Amino acid sequence: MAEGPLVPRQPGEVGRPERPVPGSRNAEQIRSDIQREREELGRSVEALRGRVTELTDWRRQAREHKRELAIGAAVVGFAVGGLMALRRGRRG
Repeated sequence: MAEGPLVPRQPGEVGRPERPVPGSRNAEQIRSDIQREREELGRSVEALRGRVTELTDWRRQAREHKRELAIGAAVVGFAVGGLMALRRGRRG
């Protein structure tokens, strides 16, 4: 954050950094802050992109959750079989 007088946090602004007093920064300090924020935003976007790619990789998810998939398939199989048996029982 640029040097200069700071506005203290207001009640309810937990974790929010103190802000410079309006008009206390020169153009170069503002440009520097903007550049720093852009770089931080870029890093955050890249981290988010990596996490989204990881979570949406269905092949990887299937490899990591084989047991759960097998259990789910068995449950669905039993449910479909049970429904078919019930329908047959009503017809007969």
